Amino acid sequence: MQSNNYKGNMKSLKELYKIGRGPSSSHTMGPNKAAKFFAERHPEATGFEVTLYGSLAATGKGHMTDVAIVEALSPVAPVTILWEPTIFLPFHPNGMKFKANYAKSGDARSEEWTVYSVGGGALSEGDAPHTLLLGGAKGDDLASCTSDEVYPMNTLTEILEWCNCNGRAYWEYVKECESSDIWDYLMEVWQAMKASVERGLDSEGVLPGPLNLPRKATTYYVKASGYKQSLQSRGLVYAYALAVSEENASGGTIVTAPTCGSSGVLPGVLYHLSKGHQFSDTRILHALATAGIFGNVVKQNASISGADVGCQGEVGVACAMASAAACQLFGGSPSQIEYAAEMGLEHHLGMTCDPMCGLVQIPCIERNAFAATRALDSNLYAAFSDGKHRVSFDQVVRVMKQTGHDLPSLYKETAEGGLAKI
Repeated sequence: MQSNNYKGNMKSLKELYKIGRGPSSSHTMGPNKAAKFFAERHPEATGFEVTLYGSLAATGKGHMTDVAIVEALSPVAPVTILWEPTIFLPFHPNGMKFKANYAKSGDARSEEWTVYSVGGGALSEGDAPHTLLLGGAKGDDLASCTSDEVYPMNTLTEILEWCNCNGRAYWEYVKECESSDIWDYLMEVWQAMKASVERGLDSEGVLPGPLNLPRKATTYYVKASGYKQSLQSRGLVYAYALAVSEENASGGTIVTAPTCGSSGVLPGVLYHLSKGHQFSDTRILHALATAGIFGNVVKQNASISGADVGCQGEVGVACAMASAAACQLFGGSPSQIEYAAEMGLEHHLGMTCDPMCGLVQIPCIERNAFAATRALDSNLYAAFSDGKHRVSFDQVVRVMKQTGHDLPSLYKETAEGGLAKI
């Protein structure tokens, strides 16, 4: 029997990069998939009651959590949503309790299920040993929707040592551990990322919600295109990151990298570099694999949930991933890539998650744009070095986890403090 502290090994990059609709992986994608799973288990139910706790309840309306749940359950039976923003279940701030009622022919039984949306669209049953997949579980067996643990190493220190001892790159470690179809999947991810940038650049108007926030990606793109080369590069990165973040905020299709709220950073960087430097799709896929390793390490050893550790776990991790990807593309050594990623995360330590009106708009969208340019700066800084530095990526991950848990809850996706109260 496995203990309650069992964490297992890192899972496939297919569990990190998910293609889906925004605006939030933890508040929209996760609850929607949990509801679909519960509906499949209870096709004869005459009614559903779903209680949302903590951060899910506090910012759920702004993130369309109720819409996502009702969309999945209502074809089976009517749904009642209960909101409990002041009650935090012990395992994670994003707790949900699903209840299925059976009232036909005097059958008064009901069945309950408590599950947590732990970031990046992933689900967990708390102290259970596995994290649940989002790929559409079938049947009543919860074990049928657990993810394979494909990576034997869980820390960047171990993986970096493997790279150095074998003369390999990070993407080659992905190739070593994943099934052969990972490259086909990453190509789907890359195509989805490019499509989200291009849709965002072609869209104008106001984003949904009470903030009446206008889209800016198109304006930034037009202005950046007119600048001299020295400023054009940075302006275009802004435009590409804004384009994806605005698509996410409007409920469009994006890729979690590692979350919906931080989905503009990595695509913004990769799209810019692919356009500006004509990197082949193969090299972009290798960069995606490298970025995924760093995101996976954080997901395994800390958290990528804004409700759990603040925005450092979302935009901070996205910046680290994009820093690693950029350094990979420009020929950085494994040590230089680790250094770039370390800086990308280190300089976001302590960043709070305090969205205004519970919407993934202010300050989230601008943060994606700035993190994208910071990723390019991290790559450049690391490229000028020999890769040696004092603080390791794994150490920053541990500090980020502790910092996040030390933050008061009002600064972690509850819309009760910080910018959310302006």
